[in-house]
Amino acid sequence: MKLGIGIGWRPEIADEVEALPGIDWVEAVAENLCADHLPASLARLRERGVTVVPHGVSLGLGGADRPDPGRLADLAARAVLLGTPLVTEHIAFVRAGGPRTASPVLEAGHLLPVPRTWAALDVLCENVRIAQDSLPVPLALENIAALISWPDEELTEGQFLAELVERTGVRLLIDVANLHTNHVNRGEDPARALDELPVEAIAYVHVAGGIERDGVWHDTHAHPVTAPVLDILAELRSRVTPPGVLLERDDDFPPAAELAGELDAIRATLDAGRGEVRPASSVAARPGSPAATVRADGDGGRAGGRGDTAAAPEQTTDAVRDAEAAPEQTTDAVGDAAVPGRDGQADADAARDRVAVAQAALLSALVAGTPAPEGFDHRRLGIQSRALAAKRADVVAKVAPELPEILGQAYRGEFLAYARTRPMSAGYRRDALDFAEQLLIAGRPGEDDVRRRLTYWWQDRAAPRPPRRATRLARAARSVLVGR
Repeated sequence: MKLGIGIGWRPEIADEVEALPGIDWVEAVAENLCADHLPASLARLRERGVTVVPHGVSLGLGGADRPDPGRLADLAARAVLLGTPLVTEHIAFVRAGGPRTASPVLEAGHLLPVPRTWAALDVLCENVRIAQDSLPVPLALENIAALISWPDEELTEGQFLAELVERTGVRLLIDVANLHTNHVNRGEDPARALDELPVEAIAYVHVAGGIERDGVWHDTHAHPVTAPVLDILAELRSRVTPPGVLLERDDDFPPAAELAGELDAIRATLDAGRGEVRPASSVAARPGSPAATVRADGDGGRAGGRGDTAAAPEQTTDAVRDAEAAPEQTTDAVGDAAVPGRDGQADADAARDRVAVAQAALLSALVAGTPAPEGFDHRRLGIQSRALAAKRADVVAKVAPELPEILGQAYRGEFLAYARTRPMSAGYRRDALDFAEQLLIAGRPGEDDVRRRLTYWWQDRAAPRPPRRATRLARAARSVLVGR
């Protein structure tokens, strides 16, 4: 399946995307599309033969719970509506808590990294299989950018992705900007990740911009693509010809000419490597690659890393996997990971419980101010926590633009203060209502006319039904009279 060169479709730049030359396909955030009809711009693009790929952000396949059937059904409906050849999601968790931890469900409002452990991999693989069975087209999963690292990880990113592909057959969406982010923030070598992951499984590639502040790279999707990101794209291009490459931009949209310039830079990077792609077999055979010895070094191996028996240096991935698949295999032989057999389901549930507790503790520290789990970098957790709150403020301002209009310059400070003690437990629209409610309970804003406008806004949206036109007109007239 060849996609070509594409760009992320966003309502704010819909006209520009339609007018850009040489666009073969676009990607749209699945949750921003209605299940029964398309925005006019996307409909016109489809009529022109432009492929539209839905890109999900809310499944949380790396979370401890099995995927929500309703969310899967929604993603499947959008795939059918678009007539797409595939759908994509992320290797991440986006919520935690609930019955497994006897705690409230917390929403991150962001993609958070999955610990690269065997237990987390087991959970992820089962979740991916459930998703694959529920979708009408193939699924591809994206590596994410991260500010923080989990302690005691057992696999590199490349090894983790290779194991995921081997076990599930899922395709990969490789974001080279995220590889750069993880290089700056976590010291991970992008070239090593590319060497270790199965490049033949790549469905397409993301390219995006970001910015570095105080030694931390923020994957903003609101800044121009940088040279280091294009360098990683060139590294990937030297290993494989990607079926598709897409430019992402989510905020601070530049003029169409700048978008076209970034697309030209991507094309030039791909063209520079044309004819220089190394055969896939040579990549697979290089020392340290997953196809050779993903567990050979003892750090990444299930047995050598944490089990009861050491992994032999010549042990191959296939041999260990075959041992894991044997019905009579006990957990002692391959560590404490879940394996098939009489107690397989109990082991799988135990793995989910361990992952659930770890993820809930981390997310609670990030959004509810609870103590940081042991082993995490407290400074990085603080940066991530502030970034999550800032993103909440930005998104709430988009879904409820009346709030910054009503509150003016006080909006951001008030919202960040609210976010420090009020985790998001539902979507952003609910978050906007809860924010307004908490302000009003506290007797803020201090100005009577501003508080009155905020009260009307909250009442209108919290009510079961919107107010009648006569009510809205009466309120508007009252506000004018009071303001005189």
